Amino acid sequence: MNTIRRAEEKDIPAILELLIQVDMVHHEGRPDIFKGPATKYNAEELKSIVKNDETPVFVCVDDKGQVIGHAFCIHKQVLGDHVLTDIRTLYIDDICVDENHRGQHAGKDLYDHVIDYAKSSGFYNVTLNVWSCNPSAMKFYEKMGLKPQKVGMEVIL
Repeated sequence: MNTIRRAEEKDIPAILELLIQVDMVHHEGRPDIFKGPATKYNAEELKSIVKNDETPVFVCVDDKGQVIGHAFCIHKQVLGDHVLTDIRTLYIDDICVDENHRGQHAGKDLYDHVIDYAKSSGFYNVTLNVWSCNPSAMKFYEKMGLKPQKVGMEVIL
């Protein structure tokens, strides 16, 4: 049985390993953009992120106490904009399940926990970005009920 909880400083080594897995998926899909292997945060940055209530990080822990997944979230709100309303959004900055534990519902457990957290905290919506070079993630998010909000496009020169 998996448990979802707020990440703690002791989880940072496992989170760093998961961040490398995330990076490598993106690196394999877009080596022109993503270095590999790399992490988007280092251990010191993670200490600050994990402690900050505006950037909650949740981990999925298996019955042996091993971190097998994470979800990084960021509280977002634009106030007083001329066009946008003042809604509060919970942005999922990163979500990952260890490649050796996929297919065991850890991703769904993490996602459901994030949704429950957002609802209980009064957020209007939950958003995330997904790279088109990661079709398995896109399929997962669609299965969770997410719909495209906007599409980023590019031309490589």
